Amino acid sequence: MEPIQWSPERARKVDLLTMSKKELTRLEVMQRLKAKRLKQREASQLLGISVRQVKRLYRSFLQSGAKGLVSQKRGKASNHRLSKEVMEQAWDLIYEKYRDFGPTLAHEKLEEVHQLKISDESVRKLMIAEGLWKPKRAKRVETHQMRKRRACCGELIQIDGSDHAWFEERGPRSTLLVYIDDASGQLMELWFVPTETFFGYCEATRHYVERYGKPVAFYSDKHGIFRVNQERPLGLSSGLTQFGRAMQELDIQIICANTPQAKGRIERANQTLQDRLVKELRLRGISDMQAANAYLPEFREDFNRRFAVAPRSTHDAHRPLLKTDNLDLILTHQERRSLSKNLTVQYQQVVFQIQTNRPGYALRNAQVMVCENAQGEVAIFYKNKPLAYSVYHKAPRQAEVVDSKTLDHQLKSSWTPPANHPWRQSYKAALPASPEVSP
Repeated sequence: MEPIQWSPERARKVDLLTMSKKELTRLEVMQRLKAKRLKQREASQLLGISVRQVKRLYRSFLQSGAKGLVSQKRGKASNHRLSKEVMEQAWDLIYEKYRDFGPTLAHEKLEEVHQLKISDESVRKLMIAEGLWKPKRAKRVETHQMRKRRACCGELIQIDGSDHAWFEERGPRSTLLVYIDDASGQLMELWFVPTETFFGYCEATRHYVERYGKPVAFYSDKHGIFRVNQERPLGLSSGLTQFGRAMQELDIQIICANTPQAKGRIERANQTLQDRLVKELRLRGISDMQAANAYLPEFREDFNRRFAVAPRSTHDAHRPLLKTDNLDLILTHQERRSLSKNLTVQYQQVVFQIQTNRPGYALRNAQVMVCENAQGEVAIFYKNKPLAYSVYHKAPRQAEVVDSKTLDHQLKSSWTPPANHPWRQSYKAALPASPEVSP
């Protein structure tokens, strides 16, 4: 018998089939069914399909052979594919307005602002194909002790300040104070301040308690605003910071976390805000803290609608403000001082002279409370009653103690060089013109 000679004409007659592993398994089962070595019920158990589907596959196998088991959709475009017009419109909008957005946020804007029907996965694939988004590698999983959410809203509120270029190059760098509920992940308060200070937290806390009431506890980091970090602090007989003293008077407990992972909910929220809020401010042309604070309630409501979850309990742990809770007095910087023989007291390099009608010796060495509010207004109390005073002398300015978080803010100068200042010109333009030398 002569061997079969291979030729291009014979190769063109060969019908090649491309089958998946699943289809090859089905082919083997159909061949066993045809040889009467397997029953249809046994075949359905082997393939994980119903007996009716086995009958359909066997009928196709008898009619077309192995080709009848190959999927008819292979090599064809999906019936659910996006039209070319929709893809081009999405591509144009992303390049025009949302090229530095993440896929999820860009999808929200395309759907809500431009009413473009497209999935977030399609936006992600489009941005990856155009080089606008790089898939992130999975981080190495670090094991941390798991902690369940609190059951009730207002039982534990995580607070933190996020220093960031919120207005990008359009405005000054600022700090966003964030209050988030541990039970629901709901943003309870957002407030822009120049830097993370006691009075900034007092202002944000006032907004919070006036809106919701007093929570059970605040969960924060070990910043000097919340916790005394010195072993033997000078001038603090109670061992509390000013914010700790104010929260103690309001019956709000302060708990400090040992690690950032312990308050991971607010740390992740800060990362989300540094992406979403920055872009929302840019789209609205907001470039200052006053306009941003006016917009924050709208942003907070939209954020909570998207990401907040229902707490396990419907009980609200917030407590109403009491009539004795005088926020104007509680949320002030308070220090205890002793009156001198001349009835004077010094505070912040300023000497205050007490004005009184009673005999001078009655108030000598008396313990008074000096209170200063955010506007710099000073009130002096003796046995919870205000004392009249006059500014007698202002001492020269001394060196101030500033922590690392507020150092950049303290060093900023209010002077701005004019447009024709040499700092704003190139090196050659700033040089004086050289005199011409005649030959």
